[in-house]
Amino acid sequence: MVRVIRFILIGTLNALITVLIVWLMMDKLDCNYIATNITAYVIAQINNFFWSKYWIFSSRTGRFRREIPLFLIAFGCAYCAQFLALLIMVEIFGLNEYLAQFLGLFIYGAVNYMMNKKITFQLTP
Repeated sequence: MVRVIRFILIGTLNALITVLIVWLMMDKLDCNYIATNITAYVIAQINNFFWSKYWIFSSRTGRFRREIPLFLIAFGCAYCAQFLALLIMVEIFGLNEYLAQFLGLFIYGAVNYMMNKKITFQLTP
């Protein structure tokens, strides 16, 4: 339960980072929602890796060679699920781009948590 609470706290921080970047890029810089989405998630993931490794999953071992590629795979899967949902919400259902970005955070978070818990930061080598 502690992991879930920590994940929610860091997930909220990452969501705030993502939302800030989305707002900045789309509203202030008039960037395309797709380029904005990619940029926001990549930046939030850099922050997420260190919080996940050292606080959420408490993986203080020096297994960076193993964890970084697995973290990137988990990110890729979670991001693809979120991105596909984003495209469907905007392009097929005509949902507002900002709302679709927000809803995608929940899809991303669920997939990311499960993959990192089960694969990236598992306690066995």
